Amino acid sequence: MRVENMNKSHPDGLLAGKRIVVTRPGAQARELGEQVETLGGEVFNFPTIEIKPPENFSPFDTAVGQIESYHWLIFTSVNAVEPFFSRLQLGGKTIASLRGLKIGAIGPETAKKLASAGISADLIPQRYQAEGLLEAVTPERMKDQRVLIPRAAEAREILPETLRRWGATVDLVVAYRTALPDIDAAPLLELLCQGAIDVITFTSSSTVRNFLRLVGKRSFGEISPGSLLACIGPITAQTVAQLGGRADIVATEFTTAGLTRAIVEHFRSKSEALNSSVGGRGI
Repeated sequence: MRVENMNKSHPDGLLAGKRIVVTRPGAQARELGEQVETLGGEVFNFPTIEIKPPENFSPFDTAVGQIESYHWLIFTSVNAVEPFFSRLQLGGKTIASLRGLKIGAIGPETAKKLASAGISADLIPQRYQAEGLLEAVTPERMKDQRVLIPRAAEAREILPETLRRWGATVDLVVAYRTALPDIDAAPLLELLCQGAIDVITFTSSSTVRNFLRLVGKRSFGEISPGSLLACIGPITAQTVAQLGGRADIVATEFTTAGLTRAIVEHFRSKSEALNSSVGGRGI
C-alpha cells in the first residue's frame, strides 16, 4: 500500500500550517481527512488497519439464521454493520426479520450506517463506548434477554461480560477482523525525525498498537519527540499511555468531528496563551 501525502490545505484555516497524520483505514480516513483539510491542515494518510472478513463465517451465519430468536442486536462498531446485512441477505432474510428486535448502536457513525440500511437504532448511548451503553440500560431490563453482538475478532469484553453477569445470554460472532496493512513507513519516519509532523491521530486502541508495529517501534519513547498525540477518547489515550506515550489531545466527544474540534481547541488555546504572554510583556 502506498502512503499518500495529500496537500490540499487552505492557508486561512484554523489548522493552517499543521501537518496531521490520519491512521484510520481507507474510506473511514476520508471523513477525518476532509475535516482537517477544510480547516486548512495538511493530511498525511497512514492507515494502520486493514479490515478483512472473518476466517470462518459459520458461527456468524448460524446466528443470523436464527435472528428472530434474539431480543437485542447490538453493533459496537460501524465496521460490523455492512457484514451483518450481507450475511442476512445471503441467508435469505430481510430487515423485516429484525422487526421484533431492539437495536443498539454505539456511536453516531454506527447509527448513521444502520439508517442507510433502513434501520433506526432504538438505543444510541450518549457516551460512545461500551460503558455508555451499559449506563443506558439496567440489569433488570437485560435479565433473560438474548443478545447478539457482531464485532471484531479482537474486542473489549466489558459489554458481553457485564450483560452476562446481569443474566442475559450473549452470543458474540466475528463480523470482521483487523490486520496490518502492507505499507511503507519510511516517508513518515523521515518526517517524524525532521519534526515535520504536528499531530498523529488515533481513533482506536488498534490504531495505536498497529502504528508502533508499522514504524518498527516498541513504545512511543522510541519515536522522535515533537509530534502531538491526539486520541478520540480516554480508552485510546490509555492505550497510548500503556505503550509509553502521552495523549496531548483527548476528544470529549468520541467521534472524528469531536477529535477535530479537540485538535483545533488545543492550538487555539496555545495561540491565545502565547498572545497573552507576549501582550503581558508589553511587546
